[in-house]
Amino acid sequence: MRTGRPLLAVAALAIVSTGAAYAFGPGADRSTAAATAKKKTTETVETAACTADARFPKRQLRGVWIATVQNIDWPSRKGLAIDRQKAEYVKLLDAAVKRRLNAVFVQVRPAADAVYRSPLEPWSQFLTGTAGKDPGWDPLPFLIQESHKRGMEFHAWFNPYRASYDANIAKLPANHPARRHPGWTVKYGDRLYFNPGLPQVREHVNKVVTDVVKRYDIDGVHFDDYFYPYPVAGATFNDSAAFTKYGKGKKLADWRRENVNKLIAEIDETVHATKQHVKFGVSPFGIWRNKSNDPKGSNTSGMSAYDSIYADARAWIKSGTVDYVLPQLYWSREHKLAGYKALASWWSGAVKGTDVQLYIGQALYRVGAKDEPAWTKPGELSAHLTINRAFKQIDGDVYFSGKNLLTNPLGAIDQVARTHYSRPALLPLMPARGDQAPAKPSDVKAAGTAVTWTASPGARSYAVYRVPKSGQDCHTTDARNLVAVVNGPAFTAKSPGTYLVTSLDRLHNESKAVKVKAGGA
Repeated sequence: MRTGRPLLAVAALAIVSTGAAYAFGPGADRSTAAATAKKKTTETVETAACTADARFPKRQLRGVWIATVQNIDWPSRKGLAIDRQKAEYVKLLDAAVKRRLNAVFVQVRPAADAVYRSPLEPWSQFLTGTAGKDPGWDPLPFLIQESHKRGMEFHAWFNPYRASYDANIAKLPANHPARRHPGWTVKYGDRLYFNPGLPQVREHVNKVVTDVVKRYDIDGVHFDDYFYPYPVAGATFNDSAAFTKYGKGKKLADWRRENVNKLIAEIDETVHATKQHVKFGVSPFGIWRNKSNDPKGSNTSGMSAYDSIYADARAWIKSGTVDYVLPQLYWSREHKLAGYKALASWWSGAVKGTDVQLYIGQALYRVGAKDEPAWTKPGELSAHLTINRAFKQIDGDVYFSGKNLLTNPLGAIDQVARTHYSRPALLPLMPARGDQAPAKPSDVKAAGTAVTWTASPGARSYAVYRVPKSGQDCHTTDARNLVAVVNGPAFTAKSPGTYLVTSLDRLHNESKAVKVKAGGA
């Protein structure tokens, strides 16, 4: 649950944590201080008022999904050697860093299996080719460490209800929860799902998530859009026994939505009780409801997540049981049934007045598709981000999916990077997860263009800004002067000049800035 902190207070905290105005130093004689300052290469900075430049947002989540299911992104195929798996993952991360992305959403639980060493579920078949087979290493620490090494948040992505791609329970490993508890499952189409109406299922999913939060240094827990299964023609999701037992006179659709809402609320509570700083969010299907069905819905005519898969993202936002929503707006601006701008506007309105953050899921995988003219244009994705600038509630974007960073269809992601990501960006502040900035860097010094400082307690990384020749310091306003976010207490200036260095904690709460002159400027 969010803290319910008033929005004005949140804004005030953001100002404080990014550093407002600071005096030269307490108790110092002004004339002596002025003389001393000429001899020093560093000082604490007083900030100047600047008008924010929308082209260079200081805080923006820029992420990519890395899917393991069906070997979509990583590993590229089953049974690869460990070194090959590692090399492929590093290649994906480097492609993300090249475009100045700052977060990865890695699928760690595709179908009640694990791409990590789990005491609760079997090893994923997408690692070795055999469900339950030990791959000879635990990938998750490596996946997290390599992400953090590159200054990227690591969000562990779970699918809560998918049990198996094969509806034959007998083929599953002996320790698979669906095989141990067949009564928890529902066969639907040619797949197997856990029944969201059973308290035991919610309890198990909660245990799985909590285990990962406790044992691994993740930054977030992420659910995708799969709740009750997407409709299959001629198939019935047979949860009648559970409905009879637990429905308590409710309509079936309302009961199903309530089951999902309960899971979301329980995960939210246990994740934050386990580690307060870990974020929790969901990437729902892009249409909550259509205006034709509900006056509160969007001006669209597509499938409704509320009615078809019983996912009520609006309820999660209103109840504050998610830190963010990341709707999958996988349609072009020209789409007749679900235009991008209409949906970006609707979701912005849905989070307005709350402290739930909004990121947009972008369809990088659609670029180059021949079934819709808009996707044959390399600038379609970039145009989406231009639209986003009109909605201050939109705090970033996440791209599906990782392999498309490598193939770069039509050069579209490079165009996004050139047009919208010409500077690095810090993560959006999330005061409910933590709002205490680390101490500013100390003993900052320059030897030529090499700048070093003493690491600050609680700092995961450091932001480096270059003050322009005009001397106007806008580092608290936007990223126009942000040149790097570095992990360690060192930076090499590309050119002589005046630089600012700040400390960042894992949530990117930012310290006061320290000024240093590098390169003999």
